[in-house]
Amino acid sequence: MRILITGGAGFLGSHLSDVLVQSGHSVICMDNLLTGRVENIAHLIGQERFSFVKYNVCDYVHVEGPLDAVMHFASPASPQDYLEFPIATLKVGALGTHKVLGLAKAKGARFLLASTSEVYGDPLVNPQPESYWGNVNPLSPRGVYDEAKRFAEALTMAYHRYHAVDTRIVRIFNTFGPRMRPNDGRVVSNFIVQALQGKPLSVFGDGSQTRSFCYVDDLVRGITGLLLLDSDRSVEQRTDRKFLMTQNKDANDTSMHDPVNIGNPRELTVLEIAKLVLKLTNSASPITHHPLPADDPKVRRPDISRARNLLKWEPQVQLEDALRRTIDYFRKVI
Repeated sequence: MRILITGGAGFLGSHLSDVLVQSGHSVICMDNLLTGRVENIAHLIGQERFSFVKYNVCDYVHVEGPLDAVMHFASPASPQDYLEFPIATLKVGALGTHKVLGLAKAKGARFLLASTSEVYGDPLVNPQPESYWGNVNPLSPRGVYDEAKRFAEALTMAYHRYHAVDTRIVRIFNTFGPRMRPNDGRVVSNFIVQALQGKPLSVFGDGSQTRSFCYVDDLVRGITGLLLLDSDRSVEQRTDRKFLMTQNKDANDTSMHDPVNIGNPRELTVLEIAKLVLKLTNSASPITHHPLPADDPKVRRPDISRARNLLKWEPQVQLEDALRRTIDYFRKVI
């Protein structure tokens, strides 16, 4: 396959590029480097099956030659980033998604949207199944990311229903691993860096809010499985509306096109995670408490029944092992 990954120099995009190139696919990485880093893909540059284009996907997007898939991962993805770049976050969720969906339509390519567990907002249901519509405050500072992804999902489904674009939507739950930026403001990277530097671990609120953390290798395995799902059908079959209808897979049949949660259902409080990081780093750093940000989710845990049934996927890397690998990475970069 020849695959375009927007946001391909970011944390997740770079890991996806690695796996896809290693699997024999050709990858075009497109990133404006707002939050992505060339260092994440430096080892791939120069390889025959990999190319990098510095570009903002909110502008007109053109790629020479055929494309089999478009994976839309471009977006600020940590609270610190989307609070610093609120308009850019909304634009890439709306304009960027529109541009790359148009490209996928023109090329007859499969489209995969990287959505997020943030579409559930501060959920009133736990764990969160894909059928849950969420509890989002669209006016809060945090809402720019939530609503950007919710709009992107709606636009993706509209292109599937109206234009018969072959689409996939993955709702990504909290993920961590090597290549996270030390100062990106996410819980795991924050705690590890603070612990290794002997600084107090910053816990917001009383730390009773829960999160579920998935190691990047597990996440990438789930995403690639979703991307390649049902790839035995030809491009013509996948994009021919009449074919879909005759096979009883018309635009309203979303069996493969509805969102899929990918995440680790093991739920811990933020305070438990902080204590686990202190134990694994052998750090004597204290824990300090700070005011809870507005609309910070009280719970976050994926229902992965759909991923298990559809993809035969579930996380394999134990949290403690994943944290050790990530701690080893940060020891080398900070």
